[in-house]
Amino acid sequence: MGFSSEAVGNLTSAFNDACADGDKGLPGVVGVVVGRDGKEQFAYAAGKRGHGSSDPMTLETIFWIASCTKMITGLACMQLVERGELSLDDAAQVERLCPEIKDLKVLQPDGSLVAKKRGITLRLLLTHTFQLALAIRSSTRVFATTVNRSVAMSFLGTSMIWFNRLSTSQEKVGVDWAGICVERTTNQSLNEYFQRNIFSPLGLKNISMFPSAAMKENLAYMNARAPDGQLSPRDHLMHRPLVVADRADIEGCVNSGGAGCFAKPQEYCQILATLLNDGTSPTTGAQILGKEMVDMMFENQIPDFPDFGRQGIPPSKSDLTNEIPDLYPGQHQGWGLTFMLSDGPTGRSPGTGHWAGLPNLFWWCDRAKGVAGMICTQVLPFADAQVLGLWVTLESAAYKALA
Repeated sequence: MGFSSEAVGNLTSAFNDACADGDKGLPGVVGVVVGRDGKEQFAYAAGKRGHGSSDPMTLETIFWIASCTKMITGLACMQLVERGELSLDDAAQVERLCPEIKDLKVLQPDGSLVAKKRGITLRLLLTHTFQLALAIRSSTRVFATTVNRSVAMSFLGTSMIWFNRLSTSQEKVGVDWAGICVERTTNQSLNEYFQRNIFSPLGLKNISMFPSAAMKENLAYMNARAPDGQLSPRDHLMHRPLVVADRADIEGCVNSGGAGCFAKPQEYCQILATLLNDGTSPTTGAQILGKEMVDMMFENQIPDFPDFGRQGIPPSKSDLTNEIPDLYPGQHQGWGLTFMLSDGPTGRSPGTGHWAGLPNLFWWCDRAKGVAGMICTQVLPFADAQVLGLWVTLESAAYKALA
């Protein structure tokens, strides 16, 4: 695999053009493509760190990656499954580790609550098939759960992202509870576990739930797009991890396995390269997960729901997400352990893993063809048409280079 100078030039122009209109284009964007050997085939930053900023977007820029965190939490869980410390299908284990969710009831369409028919397993948490008795819709805002009030409020109060995520239609918090399973099994915070067992072995220094001073110096600014396309600055959703002053404050923050990480895109793509390489880093040689476990992460866990992504997501909170008619227009859709699986019109293989982050970040990982990549912005609402178009351009160029 290799990008020709012409392909690099075309992509560079496309990224620059996307940011040319400082008011109604993209404020700034980073794109990265890697191969199975971990080498970058394309890495480019265009535009500014945020709307109205004079600071350029660079490859050193740090992004809140939001739900792109889920895949990392999945890796952590599968490491513990591989070691025999967690089980994917032991409901008693999960409900012992997380007694707060043991007696949750299931929310019905009419608003009533009924007892659940089976226990909650790690597999259910990682596949979002456990919905935390949560239903928030565009027409009826309902939050129903039997988690005691103090626990619920500690989550909601720790970071505004919990409120915002719970207010986004279809967003589930199962992966956050999976992260808590990791914490209570290992007696470490999830961020500490990530650092010791994933980031450090891969040589990654710019991914964290609590950005270092150097990371915050390079943080991309958050932006909002109005219905008429106009950009403006907006407050950062994941605020508290950016202002914690000491260890006591950090220990009081929820480590969100579903949305908590900040990262440099090039470093996130080294995790993707490790998945391409069956769990072994092609750059450091460290094995963080065995091939069998990686294979399992990429197996479709919901074969009975082949069209789940085509049911659409309404814009229940319009400042956070646009309406999404189809999560990805592939012929085949599935869900692995923390991410979606699909082929697609860009040239993907069936079973390619991919997912996204709320402020319009998107990654994909095609193990069959040995290519992965990521596009990153900090623009809300989610499913920004301009970002989606540039993502397709980037991904299509990668597969054209393969051909």
